[in-house]
Amino acid sequence: MEQNIARDEKLTNVVSPLQDAPAQAATKKVFMKTYGCQMNVYDSQRMTDALASDGYGLTENMEEADLVLLNTCHIREKAAEKVYSELGRIRKLKEEKASVGQELLIGVTGCVAQAEGREILRRAPSVDLVVGPQTYHRLPSVVKRAKSGEKVVETEYAIEDKFEHLPQPAKAIVRNRGVTAFLTVQEGCDKFCTFCVVPYTRGSEVSRPVNQILTEAQRLAESGVREVTLLGQNVNAWHGEGPDGKEWGLGELLFRLAEVPGLSRLRYTTSHPRDMSESLIAAHRDLPQLMPYLHLPVQSGSDRILKTMNRKHTAADYLRLIDRIRGARPDIAMSGDFIVGFPGETDQDFEDTMRIIREVNYAQAFSFKYSPRPGTPGAGMSNHVEEHVKDERLQRLQALLNEQQAAFAQSRAGLEMDVLIEKPGRDAGQIVGRSPWLQPVIMNAELGDIGDIVRVRISKAGSHSLFADSEIPVTA
Repeated sequence: MEQNIARDEKLTNVVSPLQDAPAQAATKKVFMKTYGCQMNVYDSQRMTDALASDGYGLTENMEEADLVLLNTCHIREKAAEKVYSELGRIRKLKEEKASVGQELLIGVTGCVAQAEGREILRRAPSVDLVVGPQTYHRLPSVVKRAKSGEKVVETEYAIEDKFEHLPQPAKAIVRNRGVTAFLTVQEGCDKFCTFCVVPYTRGSEVSRPVNQILTEAQRLAESGVREVTLLGQNVNAWHGEGPDGKEWGLGELLFRLAEVPGLSRLRYTTSHPRDMSESLIAAHRDLPQLMPYLHLPVQSGSDRILKTMNRKHTAADYLRLIDRIRGARPDIAMSGDFIVGFPGETDQDFEDTMRIIREVNYAQAFSFKYSPRPGTPGAGMSNHVEEHVKDERLQRLQALLNEQQAAFAQSRAGLEMDVLIEKPGRDAGQIVGRSPWLQPVIMNAELGDIGDIVRVRISKAGSHSLFADSEIPVTA
């Protein structure tokens, strides 16, 4: 599965190892390219799990595929155009295969599929199927219809039904994916920020039932997963009825997940400041399994711009919340999102954003120039900021964020910490783990095996990674 993760617009192409063969031996091959956030990565795994029941196995080589799926993201500007450009290249491969009597089906899934729908078939006639985020569980039947010659568009389905029909991969497949895993607990958004297309592509906020989450978490742990990241567009808006009959929030859910044998680490993303409950803050204080890292976007430090964005909180509200969180977990690393050049942003508004960055002191952050998303209120605003002004502001903001990130990394030097070993390193004799604060840690391979949690001392901090000296592995 090729990932093209563009959250911070640093596009990467990472090819995952092929999965173990499912119960039905793979007789056909699917090539999948994934754009966007962690939710899309999770969805791509669920799609490959669903297709495995129909005899499809993953391939890293598009040329040998019987089915090509583009799992798309609609957050950034010109996302759809990038998809159409990619489809033009895949169309040539489809024509080459057809010339020698071979069939290639092409599908578009994800948020561009939801937003564009049948327009994709009009603009790219080589596409055979278009599937929105709520209908992945129906993918095998959609592929069968496409193989019969039908042009299929499936974009309407209740998210609750998607949760009910999520396929469960074999434990060997889960184990082959690694010792960390994503677990979707919530989808959709009711916040309607004026810059954001998510409510229109992912729908309203829906929470996955507690029993489904616990069952999947237990299955992941039994398959060797040591760390789980809970996913949602507004993950801390999750709520549901607990086994005790009481209404649970994300905090209560985390306390229950911490009891799952084998799960040593918990994380969650992405959060909204309006949904940080007292029980969730208490989880950061009381749960050693909950890692000290929180992605909590503020977007702007200007109250005027926050109001125009429809964020429904002020800069002071956000800063008070940060103080409460740090009071509960003093060593927590804060991460955020920032948009510069939102319509109407003045020099003073931008300086307010720089001020809040200095006050919070972020360990990590993602920053973007504002780009209008069709169909959102922001796109219809008249007072757009000139591109050269956006560019200058973004450079200044990113310079400050980079300075803070480097300082945070340097502050880890000399510390002892528990590191989860995730994979071999690039160089022989190396292994790579993850710090509690989500930083890559490069170590000597003699320290332990993948899946071990080892106690190490950080000898130095690089620009993107930490480097460790060994101590004695510990069980967790």
